[in-house]
Amino acid sequence: MIADPLLLSVVLFSIMFLFLLSGLWIGFSLMAAAIAGMLLADMNLPPGFSVWTKIGNLLVNSMWNSVNSWSLTALPLFVFMGELLHRTAISDKLFNGLVPWLNRIPGRLLHINVFACSLFAAVSGSSAATTATVGKITLDELSKRGYSESVALGSLAGAGTLGFMIPPSLIMIIYGILSDTSIGQLFIGGILPGLLLAGCYSLYIMVLALLRPSIVPPGEESFTWSQRLRSLADLAPVFSLIAAVLGGIYLGYTTPTEAAAIGVLGAFILGVLFRTMTAAVFKDALLSAVRTSTMITFIIVGAAFLSQVVGFLGITTAVSRFIAHLNLSPYMLIFILGLMYLFLGMLLDGISLVVMTLPIVLPMVLHAGFSPLWFGIFLVFMVELSQITPPVGFSIFVLQSMSHRDVGFILKATFPFFVIMILAVVLVTIFPHIVLFLPQKMVG
Repeated sequence: MIADPLLLSVVLFSIMFLFLLSGLWIGFSLMAAAIAGMLLADMNLPPGFSVWTKIGNLLVNSMWNSVNSWSLTALPLFVFMGELLHRTAISDKLFNGLVPWLNRIPGRLLHINVFACSLFAAVSGSSAATTATVGKITLDELSKRGYSESVALGSLAGAGTLGFMIPPSLIMIIYGILSDTSIGQLFIGGILPGLLLAGCYSLYIMVLALLRPSIVPPGEESFTWSQRLRSLADLAPVFSLIAAVLGGIYLGYTTPTEAAAIGVLGAFILGVLFRTMTAAVFKDALLSAVRTSTMITFIIVGAAFLSQVVGFLGITTAVSRFIAHLNLSPYMLIFILGLMYLFLGMLLDGISLVVMTLPIVLPMVLHAGFSPLWFGIFLVFMVELSQITPPVGFSIFVLQSMSHRDVGFILKATFPFFVIMILAVVLVTIFPHIVLFLPQKMVG
């Protein structure tokens, strides 16, 4: 039996990583690690009180508390909305609508990934869906027009991660439920950091195009103002759906769950208007949403059980005291956590990154005086970075399957955007008001 909570925490998380490396489902890995921790801990239970009884009580309690949440209803709805949009003509509309407005900016259509991903992220909620949907349209088109493949891939990898930052975001929903933070405020808090990151990407492309004109093809396609204004008709459906989903939350008219329902209805209507909504498309989107939502819910249940066990065994308190005794400044704590998340992001997917670390990390962050709302956005940045770091960076796999390029080429193309994302994290850490400004202005 292990009596020291710090030693127990090392053993528990080592067991968890072993389960994950064995290929066991993430939800099962979290539960199995929690059970192993309970069996190894010296809990001094009363005579006749079985450890398995305690495990059963904690498991049932955590399962009920984690899924008995109306806020969680927003998760499958936003997933369903993203699946519907993924299968409609919205990405074609985005490309056609943005082209006339980007041809005069340095870098021209290389900005299409940044703008298209920013807009699609605002109606998707998923980084993978954003990267895959936009990439299917832009990569081939940019290649045919003679644009730099390296910059096209890098900008798509970086901008695709905006699916987690620009609301609605599945990671924000999960964080809000596990940390008891307002999901509506998280959504609104992600807008300015998301736009900041997109702006930094575009600024880099402009500077690169001025320094290396060869990344864009010679000649320039010209558009009249009449053509530009007509192209707004292709962008109007996307902007309307964004306004319906996010406007209601910001103005206090709808909860995130109600906004998600409106988003599903809007995505369905767009599919009908674009004449791409068939019975087969609807069925595929529904089944895919069910599979994804079930997987995420199972992970949430496992994380909630692990969180309860970590608290019950005193690990959270022991680790918090250990960090406090180091007398780290708040910013040094965030720096160390950032390095930890960069390392873990190489091994874990985004959802696992959040649910596995939050039970231990959040109390330390709150003790250091940081806002849980701000830390939620910081954590989303860390998840975004994990999307483009090997060997588990999901966006890297998506790009590899679409471009048929080797991983080394994609990583080299992505690296400048990886650095830009780290710089954006530094800015948001130094100036937390970037995150907190809009939530403080929300109605209701």
